[in-house]
Amino acid sequence: MRTTSGQLDPADPLTPLLTRHSLGGKHLGEPGPDDAALARMVQVALRAPDHAGLVPWRLAVVRGASRERLGALFAEAARDAGKPEADAALDVERARRAPVTVALIARIDLGHPQVPAHEQWIAVGGALANFLNAAHLLGWAGKMLSGHKARHARVQAAFCGPGETLVGWITLGTPQRAVQARARAAAGRALMSDW
Repeated sequence: MRTTSGQLDPADPLTPLLTRHSLGGKHLGEPGPDDAALARMVQVALRAPDHAGLVPWRLAVVRGASRERLGALFAEAARDAGKPEADAALDVERARRAPVTVALIARIDLGHPQVPAHEQWIAVGGALANFLNAAHLLGWAGKMLSGHKARHARVQAAFCGPGETLVGWITLGTPQRAVQARARAAAGRALMSDW
């Protein structure tokens, strides 16, 4: 809810969620969330709707020296995509930049007798949204990233077991610049109507 001056109302319990935003790796600094903070974010992610409680997702935390391994995988994906060496080097830097990167891995059971795949994907998305909201409410900043790297065979193999899909990465750290939340335009479409 906004006040008459157009500002978000600090008394509105939803205001903290209305200020959530994505912040890229170049604007993240140390420290990143520690194990206790990550565990709290996972607890909130587990509160997302999840038909039959399948938890069709898991997370893999990349930090410290593991960022170098991730950078090597990113460089390989860039080269395989035909990118010049300068772009591969930039992808290595992107892997190193965020203090903590969390890979989101989906575990969709395509043969589940009760829960179709689309409902499991909804659970994955709900967990992602809750995780990002929890990070924001705890004072961290970050962003969800995907793209061609997440679909690269060697990158997938590095993170996934049989039947799993690498959805992408959540970069996390301490915000290095203030970000003003902006309203999201609905592109002229009604997002809700009576039926």
